[in-house]
Amino acid sequence: MSTPFLFPQWMKAQSERTESALDRLLDPNKLPPIRLHQAMRYAAQGGGKRIRPLLLYATGELAECELSRDALDAAAVAIECIHAYSLVHDDLPSMDNDDLRRGRPTVHKAFDEATALLVGDALQSKAFEILAAIECDPLVRLDLIHSLAVASGSRGMAGGQAIDLESVGKTIELQDLQQMHAMKTGALLSCAVRMGGVIAHLNAAQLEQLTIYSQALGLAFQVVDDILDATADSQTLGKTAGKDAAQDKPTYVTLMGLDYAQQKALELEKIATASLECFGSKAQALRELALLVVNRGK
Repeated sequence: MSTPFLFPQWMKAQSERTESALDRLLDPNKLPPIRLHQAMRYAAQGGGKRIRPLLLYATGELAECELSRDALDAAAVAIECIHAYSLVHDDLPSMDNDDLRRGRPTVHKAFDEATALLVGDALQSKAFEILAAIECDPLVRLDLIHSLAVASGSRGMAGGQAIDLESVGKTIELQDLQQMHAMKTGALLSCAVRMGGVIAHLNAAQLEQLTIYSQALGLAFQVVDDILDATADSQTLGKTAGKDAAQDKPTYVTLMGLDYAQQKALELEKIATASLECFGSKAQALRELALLVVNRGK
């Protein structure tokens, strides 16, 4: 008789694994330049949902054979370094000008603005340093580096952020909003799933199904973010609530209304979970993560 899958226990174990890997692979606080390394750890280890590492670990479980824990851990830390750097720069006065992140002062408030800029730069570099050091098939390592570079660059996260800044105070079409968020938020989420699949040596057909899953999940994540920004308070969010509306940014709620956004999130969750049918019970963690994304704040 097989052991039932217990998602809360799984998520706790994988979250602890992520924190341990971050502590192990980030440069130590006492290594010069000390202030910069302290600020990097402050940014990367300051809590958060760790959705990207969780997606990566869950995808790795689809493998037919046992995988290198070191490779998965390295990829998880690398993508979390990119995510942390994006938040540090996103919070700067020249961008969203926010004082609160994950329930704590943002990096430029806890340290200073110049240090925050360097933290983002250094975390980005650290991500690729970590990936380059993975002991695995060179083609796998190259795929991981390329995937993360594309997802975080002008055709991914950074490009989506640029479109976001250009859209402030403007009315945009729904398809343009979806494209912006597919780049700004969805690209790194999709990358986490792909990296897990590449390490697991999944075939092209399996990776294609995971692409459908991750694209639906990435869009659902942003739709729910927009819902929470409009309905939750700062204490619940761990960041400033109502920021998008205050800055006159287009969101799914402002563009289409709250009811539409809530229904859209549920539709995307169904698309995501349906794409996992070919993996059977091995994809249960991925199914539960889709539910977790859609039900955030409930």
